Amino acid sequence: MKQSVSYLDNFRTIVYGLVALFLIVLMGSVGFMAIEKYAFIDALYMTVITVSTVGFREVFPLSDAGKLFTVVLIIFSLGSFGYVITSVTRLVVEGALRQSYKQYKVNKKIVKLEDHIIVCGYGRNGYQACIELKEHGEKFVIVDKRDNVVTRILKDPDLLYVQGDASSEDVLDAAQIRRAKALITALPSDADNIFVVLTAREMNPKLKIISRASQFRSDIKLRHAGANNVIMPDRIGGQRMAKLVTQPDVVEFVEYILLQKSKEVKLIEVECNAMSAQSADKTILEMNLRKKTGANLMGLKTPEGTYIYNPSPLLKISPRDKLFVLGTDEQIEKFMEVLTEK
Repeated sequence: MKQSVSYLDNFRTIVYGLVALFLIVLMGSVGFMAIEKYAFIDALYMTVITVSTVGFREVFPLSDAGKLFTVVLIIFSLGSFGYVITSVTRLVVEGALRQSYKQYKVNKKIVKLEDHIIVCGYGRNGYQACIELKEHGEKFVIVDKRDNVVTRILKDPDLLYVQGDASSEDVLDAAQIRRAKALITALPSDADNIFVVLTAREMNPKLKIISRASQFRSDIKLRHAGANNVIMPDRIGGQRMAKLVTQPDVVEFVEYILLQKSKEVKLIEVECNAMSAQSADKTILEMNLRKKTGANLMGLKTPEGTYIYNPSPLLKISPRDKLFVLGTDEQIEKFMEVLTEK
């Protein structure tokens, strides 16, 4: 799995370099002791000034064998010494240590997530999806493998992300897919989205999966792969433009309800599984929901998946139904109280 700047990877880089440098110093010290018969301190001193190329004078004049050994030591040590210096410089001067620590904190937050949403792809569609999720107070993790995208994500300290291929099980595991409630895949390629859906569905059979599609034929393939819903931006865009010509006020009214940021009124889904037995025996008219709560029951979805719009007042609501309610936060809260009252 590819990480942008992993907290552990940066330190691992320095550790590898230091280990290599230690082995070279050890080899050099042993070599000078064996070839030139130096004492350990003298051999260590000669090795350090040779490896660091500071140019101090040798302890004792070197023999021909000692000179050849010194040449070999310099050749082998230059790369390792430069590797360590470069790594340390990058961590300290370029701020990679600070970025690594931020990545470490992000990973700690992701590990604790539960009932969150995974957004694969932070392009135009993924970005808009994240804005909506953030406005609705949802917890989400972004998955993207592009360095330039991760750089953009890092500008917002509140965003959680995992850098890597979204079709990889390791990457999805890092995003805690087994504890997630939904996944949105908005990658540019339909083939990539299909692979993500297949992998995600296998890892979490109960996951709700929403996928983007560009080609019309990809719709069926994505559903067969395990997507619950498939969104085609081009089709939606075309339909919206036509509706704005034929029914402009209707479109603006619906969009105001669904997309408005003031939250004066909203349309939400209400699960009926918590409704009381007494409420289940009553019709909509008998429950008197509109008068008691002020909220409007716009429609419902039956357990069989049938949608009923503007339901009849004589209809009885089942605990397995899903209701679509329009109202303010206060009205919807009152609606829930009436629905569950005994």
